[in-house]
Amino acid sequence: MKHLIACLALIASPLAAQDFSEGSKAKSWNLYAEVPAKFEAEVVDVLCTLTGDCPEDCGAGKRQMGLVRSADDVLILPMKNSQPAFTGAAVELAPFCGQTVTVDGLLIDDPDLGAKNVYLLQTIQAADADPIKANKWTKNWAKEHPEAKGKGPWFRRDPRIKEIIAREGYLGLGLEEDQTYIDENF
Repeated sequence: MKHLIACLALIASPLAAQDFSEGSKAKSWNLYAEVPAKFEAEVVDVLCTLTGDCPEDCGAGKRQMGLVRSADDVLILPMKNSQPAFTGAAVELAPFCGQTVTVDGLLIDDPDLGAKNVYLLQTIQAADADPIKANKWTKNWAKEHPEAKGKGPWFRRDPRIKEIIAREGYLGLGLEEDQTYIDENF
């Protein structure tokens, strides 16, 4: 009986992990330690939340957005949207900065990996609105970089990436190191 009471106390304590999978329609990415998670949260500018540096416009979409979960006030870090590349969460969430929304996606929380409250955002639902898919990043990128039209992945055409490669090489070690590697291996 003593053990049963101790177990019940542990389950009821805030130390017990909360399950946010109820009602989630998140699609699996087959990532280690992923768990579907749907919850209500306030969209915040992470830099503002952590340091107090808070521009009126939440950084005009240039800052990392976070989610302060309503159930437990935990800061969740959305690292990607529903598209294949690990991009887009800030673009998707910026229009909702300061608002409380319901999000659905995948939560990765594994102490062995060093991953804590990492979130893969799939849908966002503002109050009294239908959920919207978090998949705008590549469309926004294409609008911002019309000169980079073409076939293939966006990052092969991105002018910022091309400029860095031209300056630092593909390996980031300099153009001479790149050439040495190519000469030795191809």
